[in-house]
Amino acid sequence: MKYYSTNRQSPPATLEDAVIRSLAADSGLYMPERIPVLGSDIIRSLKDRPFHETASIVAESFFGDDIDAGALAAIVGDTLSFDTPVVHVHDSVYSLELFHGPTLAFKDVGARFMARLLGYFIRRKGIGQTVNVLVATSGDTGSAVASGFLGIEGIRVFVLYPGGKVSPIQEYQFTTLGQNITALEIDGTFDDCQTLVKAAFADRELNSRMRLTSANSINVARLIPQSFYYFDAYAQLDRAGKAGELIVCVPSGNFGNLSAGLFAAQMGLPVKRFIAANNRNDVFLTYLKTGKYEPRPSVATIANAMDVGNPSNFARILDMFGHDHGAIARSIAGYRYDDGEIARTMRLVFRNFNYLLDPHGACGYRALADFGLQPHQTGLFLETAHPAKFKETADRILNVNIDIPDKLQAFMKGKKQSIPLSSDFGKFRDFLVENA
Repeated sequence: MKYYSTNRQSPPATLEDAVIRSLAADSGLYMPERIPVLGSDIIRSLKDRPFHETASIVAESFFGDDIDAGALAAIVGDTLSFDTPVVHVHDSVYSLELFHGPTLAFKDVGARFMARLLGYFIRRKGIGQTVNVLVATSGDTGSAVASGFLGIEGIRVFVLYPGGKVSPIQEYQFTTLGQNITALEIDGTFDDCQTLVKAAFADRELNSRMRLTSANSINVARLIPQSFYYFDAYAQLDRAGKAGELIVCVPSGNFGNLSAGLFAAQMGLPVKRFIAANNRNDVFLTYLKTGKYEPRPSVATIANAMDVGNPSNFARILDMFGHDHGAIARSIAGYRYDDGEIARTMRLVFRNFNYLLDPHGACGYRALADFGLQPHQTGLFLETAHPAKFKETADRILNVNIDIPDKLQAFMKGKKQSIPLSSDFGKFRDFLVENA
């Protein structure tokens, strides 16, 4: 399959080139030239399949023409070598826990899949030059990518994160690893980090001196595997007889997770409607209401992984719907919540269900409640990270002392290793050149 740029000014690329380059030469995001559709018989059979088998079907549909079958099976198997996602019931609303990977965040699947796929292409292509992975993070992406790429030969990872704007546990997860992982503490916001990454890809001289790629959801190999979750969630609900008219709510920051869900829907997964739940960074909600996309500087909130003022994957959503605002608004509803509303929702769910929501999942739950589900509809929201990753915030709001899982405690024992940098691209560029 070929992959085209959302800006339509670059020639189509192979999967291998799309993964290695990450961004097209015209700075557009790569999209598959076609989205494979799974037959209704396959969709009906998902309830009888384990997560690994479902993921293999989706992966084969997208990547089967470009990767040896044995290699793809190994990549999927290695990617899913941890506990599977779990659906929980909260009255008439269901949550899908996506935090059972190594870093307790939903991004583990996409990051691990991409790391192994990139490693496969590096070996197949015989690339002698080190591949430098640039990743901007507002919290969970950095830890998932650092864990997924740790120790992979021929790859070096630079994690750019906004100093003071990620939780302490998140910071420890990508600043203590060493080896081929370098953490860069940027004096700015997540948007500044993302701007530096995009500017690096647009710098032709820099790209002639070092091989760059990204592990953010701008990379199609990071994005598509996240659709595995949606199919498995449907399978779990179908087993319980609750998959009739499905409304899926996605806490949204850079909109990679929502884009993966839209891919799943276009592949034939029967989702009636999606909901994008925002914190105060609500440029997408404004677009839904007005038809105008107006990026603006991000605002710091307690749902920090969603603190994005210019979401990259908006370009993919526009492309999927042919830039038709009406079609997008009919398919995706939007809500936004400030810190006070998020905190009240966390307390409500804890009191009523004895369930610990993290701030991002709280946005998802609240948006489903505000959407107003009909009796014949099933509401599913994605719980994207373990609440212990936001322990200080959750403890304060809920007046509890959340236990830190062993996986997270292991990171906290490490020594922080980060390099402070300004948000000036020239200085960032010089750093890359000197440390390539």
